[in-house]
Amino acid sequence: MFASKLSARKLAVKDISPKGLNINGNANVKLVRGNIQQYKLFSTAKPFSPLDTFPRRHIGPKDEDIPHMLKALGLKSLDELSANNVPKSIQASRPLAIRNDRGEKEVLEELKQIASKNKILRSFIGMGYHGTVTPPVILRNLLENPQWYTPYTPYQAEISQGRLESLTNFQTMVTDLTGMDIANASLLDEATAAAEAMNQCYNAHKKQKSVFYVSHLCHPQNIEVVKTRAEPLGIKVVVGDLNTLDYSKGDVCGVLIQYPATDGSLVDFTSYIEKVHKADALVCMATDLLALTVLKSPGEMGADIAFGNSQRFGVPMGYGGPHAAFFATKDQFKRTMPGRLIGVSKDTAGNPAYRLSLQTREQHIRRETATSNICTAQALLANTAAMYAIYHGPKGLKEIAERVQQNTTILANGLSKLGLQVTNGPVFDTIRVDLGTKKAADVTKALVKRGINVRQFSDNEVTVALDETTTDKDLSLLFEGFSEVAGTKLNFTPHSIAAQLAPVNLGSLARSKPYLEHPVFNKYHSETEMMRYLKKLENKDLSLNNCMIPLGSCTMKLNAAVEMIPVTWPEMGELHPFVPVDQAQGYQEMFKILSQNLTEITRFSGVSLQPNAGSQGEYAGLKVIRSYFTR
Repeated sequence: MFASKLSARKLAVKDISPKGLNINGNANVKLVRGNIQQYKLFSTAKPFSPLDTFPRRHIGPKDEDIPHMLKALGLKSLDELSANNVPKSIQASRPLAIRNDRGEKEVLEELKQIASKNKILRSFIGMGYHGTVTPPVILRNLLENPQWYTPYTPYQAEISQGRLESLTNFQTMVTDLTGMDIANASLLDEATAAAEAMNQCYNAHKKQKSVFYVSHLCHPQNIEVVKTRAEPLGIKVVVGDLNTLDYSKGDVCGVLIQYPATDGSLVDFTSYIEKVHKADALVCMATDLLALTVLKSPGEMGADIAFGNSQRFGVPMGYGGPHAAFFATKDQFKRTMPGRLIGVSKDTAGNPAYRLSLQTREQHIRRETATSNICTAQALLANTAAMYAIYHGPKGLKEIAERVQQNTTILANGLSKLGLQVTNGPVFDTIRVDLGTKKAADVTKALVKRGINVRQFSDNEVTVALDETTTDKDLSLLFEGFSEVAGTKLNFTPHSIAAQLAPVNLGSLARSKPYLEHPVFNKYHSETEMMRYLKKLENKDLSLNNCMIPLGSCTMKLNAAVEMIPVTWPEMGELHPFVPVDQAQGYQEMFKILSQNLTEITRFSGVSLQPNAGSQGEYAGLKVIRSYFTR
């Protein structure tokens, strides 16, 4: 790379002259004649230093601006400015030991090399994370579009009409599929949404009932986050079989159910929910949006709160996030619902006008009356999920769900033919396989050899969770791996099983109520229609594409394009969060580098990368302080 303004242009032979060279008006560039292969350029810039460094491209003041600003302040240097304003007790005694001399191209090349250390296998692990296809029109025109990823949190409704309309679509999608009365504009992830649901149950009983029941068939991460959040609040979490939990003491504020369960089992909870309500407790149901296109909704069963992860609606897995959780509840609980709610009014001309109707905190700081410390929404990813639903429409979503369910049924039938015991009763996308005397570790090993991950559920059980990306080849490889461990001859194919299958009968669990009937979900099904709709919404919004944004706080508006590019690389996006660590060495290296850099910047002994938002960072910090005083 030439250390001059010629950096983006190769030096042609015709440019070479023994008389020297004046390039783009830079008289400081001199040419030394010698062997053609050994020509060198010299300039006032550092030799071979990149010109696309982050400070050069993204920090406002230019080198020539700084002396003028210092002169206006009566100062001689930036060091003097810092010394006069930063207390000596917190001034750094040495420069940061962090490289800042690399250009964007070099950084991307290095990151690509690190990302290549991740091993991308077909992951059928489930647990709320699934392979998905991001429609290209949404990938390019929304997820990778600065008009959508740079806007600030939409506090200023009048300049955020496009995003607010899209988030209203997200809320409509969630209320329709969950069968609930009202939904917020998204939360952070399913596990923290579970904790928020517990908190809502606790508040609904004015903190007088402090026991919260959790089904042992909930996803493990949901159980763990609920426990973590419950302890400082004085809530007692009891994890167990729903059929054995005792409500006779009258101290239960709520119960958490996973539907479908973490092992894929399906139960109609209608009668159980009636029992819980008779004990004056609330029911929270963690659920799956795609499953709800064919399954009876939580609202139909009588649940009070429904939540989950919208990731499988077009958002890459990304080794765990970020993803937009959804959260819906009955109308009577709307003022204690966490997050924010988008509403629709009319302006003076009678046109629809979107606004922030309810927020649990932030600009309307409620202090001790706040029902949650979550003040944001995963707007970009919630919008991606909403557009996925709009693009496919109710018919398309149901077709995807039915294909997933059919492939799962084919898998279950095939494994039964191999002599293995699988989930009894109806399933959607996940089956639990009892291997008898065989070891689950042997199955996972046999399948990893074939490029597939499944979940080791116990010593002799695995679960397999299929998704919209599952192919006939995947099913064949699954059958091969199980056949090898079971020691049973494989004498069938996915097609031969499919030809003999009867239609799936869900009985009382079958969905009967329509969904996504609003016109927006039934008109933008071609790429050009979707592209134009996205552009129409863009034109109603303010972003860095238009002007400077004066607000600060938590937003992606300051993320450079070079920082956003890797988000949609397959090496980053297609990794399931629960793959074996040896398949995620690229991510592990990134975590190590980031931790080291943050430790260097903050000068603390160590840092945590666990909190997924400022609100969760607050909890993490308070937990550390509390642990210090209670140890």
